Amino acid sequence: MTSFVGRRHELDAARACLQQARLVSLVGPGGVGKTRLAEELVERTGRVFRDSSAWIDLAPVRDPGAVAAAAASALGVTDQSSKPVADKLTDQLSGRHMLIVIDNCEHLLSPVVELVATLLAAAPEIRIVTTSREPLRIAGEQIYDLPPLSLPEQSEHYRAADVAHYEAVSLLVERARNTVADFELTDANVVAVVQLCRRLDGIPLAIELAAAKLRSLSPAQLVERLDRRFALLTGGDRSALPRQQTLRALVDWSYELCSGPERSLWARLSVFAGGFDLDAGEAVCGFGDIPSGDVIDLLDRLVAKSLVLVDRSSDPVRYNQLMTVREYGSELLEAAGDTDVLYLRHRDHFAALASRSVRDWCGPDQSGLLAQLRGDHANLMAALDWSLRTPGEVPVAAEFAVALRYHWIAGGYLSYGRRRVEHVLEHLTDPVRERGDALWVAAWIALIQGDRDAAHRYLDECSSLATALGDTALGAHADHWLGLHELFSGHTAQSIELYRAAIRVHHENGDPASTLTAEFQLAMAQCYEGLHDEALTTCTRVFELADRYGEKWNRAYALWVSALVHVHRRDTAAAVDAAQQALRIQQHYKDKICTALSIEVLAWAAVADTDAELAARLFGVAAVVWTRLGTTVAAFGPHTADDSHAARDAARTALGDHVYERLSSPPDDMTIDQAVSFALGERTTAPNRAAQDTSPLTKREFEIARLVADGMSNRAIADKLVISPRTVDGHVERILAKLGVTSRTRIATWVTAHDG
Repeated sequence: MTSFVGRRHELDAARACLQQARLVSLVGPGGVGKTRLAEELVERTGRVFRDSSAWIDLAPVRDPGAVAAAAASALGVTDQSSKPVADKLTDQLSGRHMLIVIDNCEHLLSPVVELVATLLAAAPEIRIVTTSREPLRIAGEQIYDLPPLSLPEQSEHYRAADVAHYEAVSLLVERARNTVADFELTDANVVAVVQLCRRLDGIPLAIELAAAKLRSLSPAQLVERLDRRFALLTGGDRSALPRQQTLRALVDWSYELCSGPERSLWARLSVFAGGFDLDAGEAVCGFGDIPSGDVIDLLDRLVAKSLVLVDRSSDPVRYNQLMTVREYGSELLEAAGDTDVLYLRHRDHFAALASRSVRDWCGPDQSGLLAQLRGDHANLMAALDWSLRTPGEVPVAAEFAVALRYHWIAGGYLSYGRRRVEHVLEHLTDPVRERGDALWVAAWIALIQGDRDAAHRYLDECSSLATALGDTALGAHADHWLGLHELFSGHTAQSIELYRAAIRVHHENGDPASTLTAEFQLAMAQCYEGLHDEALTTCTRVFELADRYGEKWNRAYALWVSALVHVHRRDTAAAVDAAQQALRIQQHYKDKICTALSIEVLAWAAVADTDAELAARLFGVAAVVWTRLGTTVAAFGPHTADDSHAARDAARTALGDHVYERLSSPPDDMTIDQAVSFALGERTTAPNRAAQDTSPLTKREFEIARLVADGMSNRAIADKLVISPRTVDGHVERILAKLGVTSRTRIATWVTAHDG
C-alpha cells in the first residue's frame, strides 16, 4: 500500500541471481527491506512463470514441525489423505513451473533447509526465494546480501538538491508526507534529515518509524532524541508484525536467535566506534569466557545472522555493525558490567597501533600505516577521548595524542588533532616531557592551519621546558618547529639557522624521520632565500636518506620543493616532472597538504608556459583539495602565498574574469583522487562545471525524458513514438536509474535544468 522507493540496482541484482540459480536467499539485518524486495521481485518476475507464484510466510510459525504444514496451506495443498505433508507437497509441485517465496526463515533454519531441499529435488521447474537474517547454507544457494539504502557521505554542509536522490532521504521524505502532507526537504532542514538517515543506518524500517514521529517533532528534534532511539521509535504500522512496530522489538528478535556466547561477543563488539579487523576483535574482545581463539568462530556466526557486516574492499577484511545493533550491544555490555574492562582494552589496542605508526614510520610501509590509521580513525578518536575523560589516564592520553602526529598531519585530520592535543595541554600541566612533546605537536598542527601566534606560544614554552629538563631531543623538536614558524613568517635566514641546529641533534639521536622532515623544510627555506643550488643539494640528501629506509612521505615533499626551485629557475619541464612524481606518491599516501601544494606548483608552471587555461583548471582542482583540508596556501608563508597570487592574477589577466571563473570552477562532487588524476594529465576527469552537463542519457532516452516532463503517460508516449508500452516502461526505468531519481517529477526537473 506504499510506494517502492529506490532499490533499482538491488532489484536488478536479485533478478540476475534468480536467472542464475534455482534458490536465491535474500539476506540482511532486520528491517533492511528483504520482504519488500521479495514482493517487488515477485511483482516484476512472477508473470514469467507458467504457474505464477506463491508466498509462504513463516513469521507466525514457532513450531519447527509446522513448517511443511504452513507451506502446504500457502500453496493450496488441501489433500486430506494420510500421506506425510512433504509428500503431498512434492506430488502437487512436481510438474509446476512457478516461483515460491519463503519469507522470514531465520528462526526455523533446519526445517526450512529440509523443505527447500525436498522441493527443489522433486520439482525441477520451480525456483525459490527465501528471506532470512542468515543463509540456508545448502548446495546451489545463491546468496544476495541486501545492503541498507544509499546515504549521502558525511559532510558539514548539504544542499537539498544534492541529496534528494539518495534512497534513504527519498524514503524519509515520502513517508513523512504520509503523515505531514506538506513536508518538504529544504536547505533549512536538510542537515537534520541527512543526520537522521545516517544515524538510522539507512535501514528502511527504522526510517519509516522515524518518519511517523515527524507528525509531532521536527527532523532536528528527532535527531536530538535519537540517543533514546529504542524508546522513541515506536508506533509503526499497526498492520505490521509486532516485531516490526518498534525498533527494540526488531532487535529483540535477533537477540532471541543468538546463543549465550554470541550475545556476549555482540555486547563486547559495541566498544568499537567504527569498523574493526580481526586482530582488533581478538585483542579487545578475546578474554575471560571468550578466549581469543574463539572470537573468529563467534564473529562468523554473527556475520551469518547479519548482526555484523563484512567490508571486503580492503585486505584484511574489516567488520562493522549498524549503529542500532551497536547501541543494543552497548546496553548488553552495561548490563554485564564489563564496560570499564572493554574500554581499557580498546584504548590499549589502539594506543599501541598509534605507537607502532611512529616506530615504523620511517620505512617502506608508510602508506599502509596511514591507510590503517585512516580506517581506524573512529576507534582512535573514541579510545583517545576515553583516555582524556577518564581520571588518571591523561598522561597516557598525551603519549597517545603525540603518537598520532602523522595521522593528524599526513592523514589530514588537523582539526581533530588540534582539539585533542590542546585538551591534553589543558589537563597535563606538570613540567614533564609528555607535555613538551604535546606542545611541539600542537604547534606543528597550528602552523599548518595558519595560526602562527598560537604556534609561537607553544614553542616558546617547549623551548623553556626543554632547557629546564636538560632534554636536548625535546630542544631539537622546539628548534625544528620554530624553524617552520620563522619560514612561514617570511624570515628565511633565521629559519635556516634553526633547521641546521635541529637537524644536527636529530641525526645524533638516530631519528631519521625527524631528520628527513627538517631537511625538506630546510630546502624550502633555502629556495625562498634564493639559495637554489643549496636547496637542490638538500633535496638530494633527502632522496638518498629516504631511499636508504624505503621512505616516501618526506621524499614526496622534497620532490615538491624541487619543483618549487625549478619554477623559480623557469625550468618548467623539470618542475612539472618533479611535482607529478610527488603526486604519484600521493595517489597511495593521500596526504592532502603535499597534494595541494604540488597541484599549485603545476598551476604556476602552466602560467610560466603561458598556458593560462590549464593553469585556471589546475587552480580549480587545487581549491578542491584545500577546501577538503580546511586550510589555504596562505598558511605556508608569505613567499608561497605571493607566488600563488602572482600566478593566479597572471592567468586571470590572460583569460579575463568570466573565462577564468568558469575554468577554475570544478564540479562540486569532484573527489581528491579525480583532482590528482587531472593534475597528472589524465584529462578524462572533468576539469570544470561545463563537463558536468554532459547527459548520461542516450538520444532516445532524452527524447522520452522530454515527453515525461511534458506530463505524458507511458502509454501516450508509446502511441506518439509508435513503440510498445513495455519498451517505454523499460526506457523510463533506465532513465530513473541513470539520473538517480525516484519520480517522474524529478525527471521533469532534470530535463528543465539540462534541456537546451
